[in-house]
Amino acid sequence: MSEERRPGPFRGFNQSVIEDFRAHKGQISKGPFTGRSLLLLTTKGRRSGAERTNPLAYTRDGDRYIVVASKGGAPTNPDWYRNLRAQPRVSVEVGPERFEAQASVAKGGERRRLYDAHASRMPAFKEYEQRTSREIPVVVLERAG
Repeated sequence: MSEERRPGPFRGFNQSVIEDFRAHKGQISKGPFTGRSLLLLTTKGRRSGAERTNPLAYTRDGDRYIVVASKGGAPTNPDWYRNLRAQPRVSVEVGPERFEAQASVAKGGERRRLYDAHASRMPAFKEYEQRTSREIPVVVLERAG
C-alpha cells in the first residue's frame, strides 16, 4: 500500500484505511485489513519534502517494529522506502500512539531472519518474494531517543 503516485482509487483506498485507523485508535474496523496489525508510517518526500503517510503491515522484533518494502512483489521498491532511505527519521503511529523513529535497512542474516518471521505471520509475503527478482528490503523502525 502506498499513497504516493497511485491512481485515484488506490490513493482513496489508503486514505480511507488511514482515516479508519485514526478514528478507531489504531484498530481497523472495516475492509480487508480488519483485525490486522497495521501501523502508519509518515516519511518526507525526498524531492518535495511533503509528508506522506502509508498504512503498512508490521511485525515486532523485541522493541523494534518491522515493515517490508514488498510493493506486492513488484519489480521496484515503493516510494515510501525511497523516501526513508533519503531521510531515515520518520513518524510512526501504532494503536493510539505516535512517535518519532529512526529507520534502518536490515542486511544479510538479520534481513533473512526478519523477513522469514514476517512472512510466517503473513504468508502473502512469501508469494511477494517469488514474484520479483529484487531483494525485498526489510526496514527496522526504532524509537528515536
